[in-house]
Amino acid sequence: MIVLKTSRELSAMRAAGKISSRALRLAGEAVEPGVSTWEIDRIVRRYIEEQGAIPTFLGYGGFPASSCISVNNVVIHGIPGKKILLKQGDIVSIDIGATFEGFVGDNAWTFPCGDVSKEAQSLMDATREALFEGIAAAKAGNRIGDIGSAVQRYVEARGYSVVRSFVGHGVGAKMHEDPAVPNYGTPGRGVRLLPGMTIAIEPMINEGVKEVETLKDGWTTVTADGKLSAHFEHTVAVTPDGPVILTLPD
Repeated sequence: MIVLKTSRELSAMRAAGKISSRALRLAGEAVEPGVSTWEIDRIVRRYIEEQGAIPTFLGYGGFPASSCISVNNVVIHGIPGKKILLKQGDIVSIDIGATFEGFVGDNAWTFPCGDVSKEAQSLMDATREALFEGIAAAKAGNRIGDIGSAVQRYVEARGYSVVRSFVGHGVGAKMHEDPAVPNYGTPGRGVRLLPGMTIAIEPMINEGVKEVETLKDGWTTVTADGKLSAHFEHTVAVTPDGPVILTLPD
């Protein structure tokens, strides 16, 4: 069931989104060679809790951390660890959720660790721009397929592939609500977008093949061919005046 949000609920989601996005910015500032992903996760948890919010991911389905930190060929759901030390040239995808006043703000960004290769930078740039292509299509009256099609066209035209096994989603009082928001699709198909809908648009884009594998820990998901992956995400509200990003720091 799709839940349309009231203006009061959208205001609460904006507050949650601000906390989540500020935590993400702090996490990105901590991405440096020699830093462990565990240290970054500790920064995230501390900031979210200092704001009176709850780290949404912590304990969600048994997940053991406050953020997913996925390095290089890890697509999503990377578990932070003291032994995972960042290196010069890594690309680091950080996904964070914060729950505040009963609502969730969910966002992700891929950060370079120092200077990265031209190929890595191109992948990150294309994935980030694909996110904004998808957001631009999140207009009242459009359909879910318009969002996925916009993302897919942008990245495939640049030689990248769209992960099919994981998709974006509705978000609100729960981190995962209806509808599913794939990063691929056909224009004019799928659920119609209505004012009050709130969705997480999150392209997960691979340098090589679209296939992924989940490791024995049940969480960490990697590219099947070992090539790089990037992940960008915003929580977005559908409004009569166009899409509004709810996960902005200021």
